[in-house]
Amino acid sequence: MRISRAFRLAAALGFLLAAGSAPAQTRVDIPFEQFTLPNGLRVVVHEDHKAPVVAVNIWYHVGAKNEPIGKSGFAHLFEHLMFQGSENHRGEFFEPFEKVGATNQNGTTDQDRTNYFENVPTTALDMALWMESDRMGHFLGAIDQSLLDEQRGVVKNEKRQGENQPYGQVWDALSRASYPADHPYHRSVIGSMADLDAASLDDVKGWFRSWYGPNNAVLVLAGDVDLETAKAKVTRYFGDIPASITVPRLAPDPAPRKASTRETMSDRVAQARIYRVWNVPQFGTDDLDRLQLVAQILGGSKASRLDKRLVHEEKLADSVMAGAWGGELGSSFAVIVNASSPDNVAQIEAILDEEVKRLIAEGPTARELERARTVFQAGFVRGIERIGGFGGKADALAECTVFTGDPGCFRASQAVIEEATQDALRKTAAAWLAQGDHTLVVMPGDAPPTPAEDAPHVASTEAAPADAGKVLTPDPKFTVVKSDVDRSLGVPETTRFPDLSFPALQRAKLKNGIGVVLAERHEIPVVQVSLEFAGGYAADVGRKLGTASFTMGMMDESAAGMDALTLSDRAQSLGANIGSGASLDGGNVYLSALTDRLAPSLDLLADVVLRPDFADKEIERVRKAWLAGIAQEKTRPNGVANRLLPPLMYGAGHPYAIPFSGSGDEASITALTRADLVDFHRDLIRPDNATIVVVGDTTLKEIVPLLEKRFGKWKAPRRKLQLPKVESVGLPAATRVFLVDQPGAVQANILVGQVVDSTLDPAALDFDLANGVLGGKFSSRLNMKLREEKQWAYGAYSFTSAARGQRPWIAYAPVQIDKTAEALVEMKNDIVAFASGERAVTADELGKIKVNNVLSLPGAYETAAAVMGAIGGIVRYQRPDDYVTTLKQRTEAVPLEAVRAAAAKLQPQALTWVVVGDLSSIEAPVRALELGEVAVLDADGKKIR
Repeated sequence: MRISRAFRLAAALGFLLAAGSAPAQTRVDIPFEQFTLPNGLRVVVHEDHKAPVVAVNIWYHVGAKNEPIGKSGFAHLFEHLMFQGSENHRGEFFEPFEKVGATNQNGTTDQDRTNYFENVPTTALDMALWMESDRMGHFLGAIDQSLLDEQRGVVKNEKRQGENQPYGQVWDALSRASYPADHPYHRSVIGSMADLDAASLDDVKGWFRSWYGPNNAVLVLAGDVDLETAKAKVTRYFGDIPASITVPRLAPDPAPRKASTRETMSDRVAQARIYRVWNVPQFGTDDLDRLQLVAQILGGSKASRLDKRLVHEEKLADSVMAGAWGGELGSSFAVIVNASSPDNVAQIEAILDEEVKRLIAEGPTARELERARTVFQAGFVRGIERIGGFGGKADALAECTVFTGDPGCFRASQAVIEEATQDALRKTAAAWLAQGDHTLVVMPGDAPPTPAEDAPHVASTEAAPADAGKVLTPDPKFTVVKSDVDRSLGVPETTRFPDLSFPALQRAKLKNGIGVVLAERHEIPVVQVSLEFAGGYAADVGRKLGTASFTMGMMDESAAGMDALTLSDRAQSLGANIGSGASLDGGNVYLSALTDRLAPSLDLLADVVLRPDFADKEIERVRKAWLAGIAQEKTRPNGVANRLLPPLMYGAGHPYAIPFSGSGDEASITALTRADLVDFHRDLIRPDNATIVVVGDTTLKEIVPLLEKRFGKWKAPRRKLQLPKVESVGLPAATRVFLVDQPGAVQANILVGQVVDSTLDPAALDFDLANGVLGGKFSSRLNMKLREEKQWAYGAYSFTSAARGQRPWIAYAPVQIDKTAEALVEMKNDIVAFASGERAVTADELGKIKVNNVLSLPGAYETAAAVMGAIGGIVRYQRPDDYVTTLKQRTEAVPLEAVRAAAAKLQPQALTWVVVGDLSSIEAPVRALELGEVAVLDADGKKIR
């Protein structure tokens, strides 16, 4: 998986650089200890024993910026190759991890580094360290030409998949425009097709020898581990790996620009979008930390300057986002605006100029500065709940270590932000945002052509990847230690596994009968509250399509006399997150509050739940953005397919025969009135349809009086509660194929679906296990066929969505356009063999899925959000309180025969296929397959032919 600096924005904004002015008791830290092996491997250890899980995160200090002439995309291609096994483990790297229930496992590459990470049960730490050390020290003998060709094909499809999305070429265009041709950030991470085709086996071996030694890596262990254990195990598995050459580091070069530039690009998009980007200083600098605050003030929230003016006052835009995110050599500051009309672009650009100049001239107000501080402080508190995964504590420690040499560099960032003054922000903005901006405007139109390749860049280092036959001499200061690991024995077997630790559910009732469910979690000073309501999108039956989702979405836009800006300002000042939304069978209004500010945050929650204004001015503003969102769905291949497939599966008039986004359609959203919203709120948002779920740093004794004060006097209306009835539907009499045109698409998005039994069905677990074999995991049949064997897709999976009525089962695969028909045949054949018993689920396959599902449970509930989601399912689907804690034994008890019977519920002759792609390339080959009746639909589901 590649990852650009743009994708890292959320982590930078919400986690690493967060700080604030909240009371001392809400301040938290990431304590750590560290050591370095004789071979140069630096190790950082953070203890967190809340769950029996350890995050293993290894960063190699090499990325796209280090690629030599003609090798663009090589770092990312190599990341893929490192998942293909090692000399002592021949096979997919994921396989041993699936057997122990690893979670949050992946790898990413950006301009500056490549990382690999996974969360494993504490008892599987030896296995994880063996695997990571084997591919660090024993990789070259495992890679051959066939594996290189296989992963080259996968990466090329990942490139196609990205380019096939709306705005999919934007960040590559911005990199080319922002940095000169000889700058290491000029080229994209994923590279060019020509360079990918040119990569050779010798290149692979030379790259490994140059960059993947222990002296060019940082290993972070975070979670249920201590320093003594970490030292012993890491030394045992990594200590005997020789160091690689010492590569010189590139000097920081933010490449500040003096001139303002502008370009326009057309794309298959529904909205004009304006990107304005500045080059700013590198990660770890005080100015970048201060620019985080500037971004928050300028366009980081509803209460920000640009959002207020462009969205709320002048109504020229539907949304605004601003942020600064760091790179090792330099960073980017960006403002991104979705225009409500292409005709507004010039006005938006003029206002951007005005607001940036005003901030430079005047600086922020004291209130803006304090509000921004609080947002960052609250983000930091929430962010450190996760030990692993992308953006977790292990990631933050690794990033600081690799780029600054100090694992705790986030502390300095906190101090800079906490001590920032209005004048300091003004001066920082003046230094970096007064000139040198580049504006890219994307207008609705034809898809952009694939850009011509620039002259390949040369990284400003003499340490290019070594030739395959070159003798490398590491620095003699690095030595190895003897290890007793006999790698010929293979991957260490994990025989013991920790038990699931899921908080006990405590229940109470308010005086008006509202049920309260509490799960205590005291690791961080945060309390999450969710009011759960039955109904959801299904409650649109008899109403205008999209009513449920629109109403729930409007509840936090105005309440108790507060407009959207005032409400947002109040929440941010408290460090609270408040939101509302709907799903297929229900909706909720939720709050995430700092413990010491819980009471006033609950006041705000009560206003949103009990006293939404549904103000006309806010309805009209949101309606415009909502309609734009529907148009955006129709430009995204998967968005189109997911709008069309459910109505085709369930049939007209069924509560689930709707776009599964819940967004409705243009006609219904245009026709919605305030009265419609008020009626929905009266009918469904009521105490006799509510359950309050609380997870976090509180007790039943503390929380019930607080809830009683705010919700205990809430009375239900006299009208009886009526929830939607979801009737069962039959399957189609024959296979149907629906094609949707996406002119110029380089991929076809294939989706196939069928309804299966409800989540409430006693055999629902049987089907979930069966689906795991077919398409639920990385190593499942569909992905192994289309990604690994054929290299036609970046990924191919299948899933079911939870539902009180019949669930939708959907399989999907974005495939290269010239392999559409062949991919359809392969998917159909796999489904037929699976369902008919021709290639029935085997005991080994079922055992692997069971083991993965069961053993991943201890790591699955690391966060309060995950716990809250599980409790929400218990409430919505009428499950017993011990549902999670008994899932292990229930899974293990499912017999093979039951899973095979569940697989047979798929009826290949009754499948519904939707394929979105360029009809000029796919229609004739698909029709020639004679899978079933073929029809061409438009993006609204209307038959064209």
